[in-house]
Amino acid sequence: MPESLPWSQLEDHWIDSDGVRLHAVALGEGPLVVFCHGFPGLWYSWRHQLPMVAQLGFRAVAIDQRGYGQSDRPVEVADYDSARHCGDLLAVLRHFGEDRAIFVGHDFGTAQVWNMAVRHPEACVAIVPTSCPYDFDLAGRGCAGSQTAAGDITQRPFARPDLAPSACFAALAEHHFFHMHYFQSVGPAEAELGPRAREFLQRLYWALSGKGNLLGWDRYPAAGTGYLDVLAPAPPLPWSWMSDADFDYLARQYLLAGEELAFIGGLNSYRVADRNWQIGLHWADAGVEVTTLFVAGAEDAVLKMIGDDALALMAARVSGLSRMELIPGAGHFMQMEKPLAFNRVLAEFLESCR
Repeated sequence: MPESLPWSQLEDHWIDSDGVRLHAVALGEGPLVVFCHGFPGLWYSWRHQLPMVAQLGFRAVAIDQRGYGQSDRPVEVADYDSARHCGDLLAVLRHFGEDRAIFVGHDFGTAQVWNMAVRHPEACVAIVPTSCPYDFDLAGRGCAGSQTAAGDITQRPFARPDLAPSACFAALAEHHFFHMHYFQSVGPAEAELGPRAREFLQRLYWALSGKGNLLGWDRYPAAGTGYLDVLAPAPPLPWSWMSDADFDYLARQYLLAGEELAFIGGLNSYRVADRNWQIGLHWADAGVEVTTLFVAGAEDAVLKMIGDDALALMAARVSGLSRMELIPGAGHFMQMEKPLAFNRVLAEFLESCR
């Protein structure tokens, strides 16, 4: 096992969420801090944060999202919608006997945490969304609200109020390969990526890092192109932020359910974008009043994709925003790439929430 965690002190928990069994790892005692990963992530994506948060006097809990790791992996796309993901976090609260928690999210987990703050604010002491600004996830509306907007907003690649996500993805795919469009069809991505899971994960982790180039897909046509065709080979492990043991653990956890279901959690989270966009209409004009810390890597490909005004629009809609931090040199996985910098910011925020 990787040596970066006090494994003997970790507690495995099995949580029922409306018939779906979730796996979670807990460390420490005190007020609850719940970590929600995205794709490609696992509970282990927070390995550098759990000991620090526990040492501060909190109960740190990191979940394997539905469809990942040791959690159940439903195959129906609808089983991954935003209502079910919020339900999973409410189930975590029930399991630990708590009414409220501080929720920390990354990637798809960030969208989950934003949704909790809007739809279940009574369950949130505070939130720490990372990487994805408010309402700029792939099922968002770019802070434009419920009304169809004119002007520049309709030129966004996605996160628009006037066009469903899958239509936005298809429009981008008319010009070049776009992974969100490629993932919409059930079958091709499973067939391509499952048998080459380790290669895919290594390439994707590197492409999303501060030194990678995820956006190089603009040189490839959509027709006849797979994701591995556009992801450049990664340098050999170990990297400064990923050991051989770390990567081996992550890859093995993805493959626990076999090649066909290795990435079902991530793929179905892309495929449910239109459903989430419709669900989200009810809250499209809502702001976020819950106390919020937003953190991202300064080199995150997500920020480069969504538009220069995303952070300013988020600040206008999130009245609870107490701090926004961009970590120099970090890409999408700032919690793994720059753990000391991320932990410093997170620790200061958690102390302020006591």
